[in-house]
Amino acid sequence: MNKNVHLFSRSTNRRSFLKNGTVAAGAATVGAGLLGKEFPAFAQGDSLTRGDAAILRFLQALETIEADLWKQYAELGGATNQGISPIDLKDQNGDPVVTGLAPLYVAGLVLLDGDMPQYIVDNTDDEFSHASFLRNYLQSKGQPTVDLNKDFANLPPSKVSGVPQTGRLTNLTELTVDTSWWTRYRSDSENPDLDPAFKFDNAIPTLAVNKHTAIPRTDKDLMADASQPGGVGLHTQAIAFTAGFHFGFIEQGGSSLYPSLAQRVSNVEALRILLSIGPTETAHFQTWHDKAGNALQITDVDTGFPGSTGATVSFPNLNDPHATTTQADELQTNLIMPEPTFFLNKQFGPVSIVRPTETENAAMNAVKGLTADGLFIGQTPQFFELLQDLAADADRARREL
Repeated sequence: MNKNVHLFSRSTNRRSFLKNGTVAAGAATVGAGLLGKEFPAFAQGDSLTRGDAAILRFLQALETIEADLWKQYAELGGATNQGISPIDLKDQNGDPVVTGLAPLYVAGLVLLDGDMPQYIVDNTDDEFSHASFLRNYLQSKGQPTVDLNKDFANLPPSKVSGVPQTGRLTNLTELTVDTSWWTRYRSDSENPDLDPAFKFDNAIPTLAVNKHTAIPRTDKDLMADASQPGGVGLHTQAIAFTAGFHFGFIEQGGSSLYPSLAQRVSNVEALRILLSIGPTETAHFQTWHDKAGNALQITDVDTGFPGSTGATVSFPNLNDPHATTTQADELQTNLIMPEPTFFLNKQFGPVSIVRPTETENAAMNAVKGLTADGLFIGQTPQFFELLQDLAADADRARREL
């Protein structure tokens, strides 16, 4: 991964790779050279400025990545026909998506909440809509779009029976999940916008080290055990609980990214798009934040299975009655609403807010966070370079009245 990070420093000219309003991916990418030096984002009627287009294009790329990972979660753990109405999930290209292929994984997710499979399908559907809307909107304005799937959907999918064996953009089997979002949203005295160096504790420390799978890799990861809740074996429970905390990690990123980048757009319609999509990401985060806290107290070692990483994961009792007051405030599972904390200046007093929303390097930090998560393990150098370039272009946008 460090090798890939070094690729971020490259600077190459890719003007010649804009074709038919689409960014040709693969070895040919649109990058910082396309937009040049820092530029003001002036609004001109219905047209998009270069800065606005760069921000929307970066968000389109990230929503495509989100669509890819949520599709994998829906395939394995999403709702099927629940007797009310048939699930008719179609991806951003209108192709049907099969759901709920791993019933024991579904049962593990249900230990977090009975509605988890339905919520997964709904979240997936939302991300499909975000990706397709941003693509269609950019095209309507004559702006280039990004087709990540064309050249980078080459990572292997789960081998669970029934899963379509088509290439994927993201890797959900070697994750290092940062769960510091849990304590960050409970802090009443720290804000990463005011003190970027402050380190928030991870709610699940073992997830923040080594590599963990959040989906069953093969049928052998799906284990039944009549002595366990729901008849689900500990190993499968651990995979499902890892997914539950990963859901929160992914959606808290969108909660912060949209308001951060909204501060840089000039076109009123572009601003409306960011202000309209962003809150849906927050709605997702609030849901997953609530459900993750229902994880049972278990420990599992990932050994003896195809693709095992040897990692140990322990889900503690976050409501430990022996915890100190400080620990309880940081970990208590039903404290899911943003605790008021300091914002802009401590003299204003604490306020309940989305955090962080600092706009400087917001796009680049999003890419770094997803990379550190392990989502892109196995991707090509060109993929990392493309994301870096798109983020750099988005971060160059400036609002001027």
